[in-house]
Amino acid sequence: MSVPIRELLETAGPALGLRVVAGRRGLDRSVVVPRLQQPGLALAGYLAQLHADRMQVLGNSEVSYLTTLDPARARAAVAAVAGSGVACFVVTNGAAPPAVLTEPAEAANVPVLASTLRTAEFIRAATTWLEDRLAPETQLHGDLVEVQGLGILILGKSGIGKSEVALDLVARGHRLVADDVVQLRRISPVVLRGRAAERLGHHMEVRGLGVIDVEALFGTLATLDERQLDMVTELVEWPGGEDRLGIAEEQVVLLEVELPLVRIPVRPGRSLAMLIETAARNHLLRLRGRQSALRFAEALDHELAERREKRAREPRS
Repeated sequence: MSVPIRELLETAGPALGLRVVAGRRGLDRSVVVPRLQQPGLALAGYLAQLHADRMQVLGNSEVSYLTTLDPARARAAVAAVAGSGVACFVVTNGAAPPAVLTEPAEAANVPVLASTLRTAEFIRAATTWLEDRLAPETQLHGDLVEVQGLGILILGKSGIGKSEVALDLVARGHRLVADDVVQLRRISPVVLRGRAAERLGHHMEVRGLGVIDVEALFGTLATLDERQLDMVTELVEWPGGEDRLGIAEEQVVLLEVELPLVRIPVRPGRSLAMLIETAARNHLLRLRGRQSALRFAEALDHELAERREKRAREPRS
């Protein structure tokens, strides 16, 4: 994924206090990495750590350094950096970019932008915007709900009842984020956030009822625009032979993020909404270090061991 400088200016330009000073022919250059770079060492001639496709931010130190150099040497330094494939130059603190920067950048078709923000503020704000815009994403067929303060993704094959379960959870006071199509984005190495497809919003298709507007039916508190994922539940056909104690903890990997997975067998008469509520409560207990199934198994093992020991002490007839 990448973000053209032109799109950055149109979308985030006002918030970042940006304007174009030079290099308009290069506005289709793209930023590929959300991390920004300050090219002080590169301007001094050390190009080994200069990363292409990044925004190069020049604060007071970098601009002052350029103005202390002989103009020809300064232009050569900028030309070397511009020729390395950088996305653009940004001069912060409301300073006017010097000619020794704008002229070689213009010749190399590298945009030169000026920002009214201070250097640290610009780097923080631009990084946040780029991380959001460049976040890896995917779409899944399922439902996303908030239950007991946890973002729970409900998966399962088509027709197994995901929407009905989500509707039941909303009726029980929980909140719908997305039905049918869930858009997932990885906003950090360990965090996924999900939202509804733009065209669907908080509408839901329920067999027998058609398309319903959940927000209109249940109120604004029954919906959320976006939610972090905390666990995944998968509705599966009744298999038999499943782990009755629930000691084994399964995991699923989505966009390289590992999440706890609970498989819930579907069978007529089972309250799937109640089971998902219980799974959410049980997950919260596990986060607090309380493993109910493990404690039960340990207590059972202890009792069986005591019985064996008692039988061993009994005199044999």
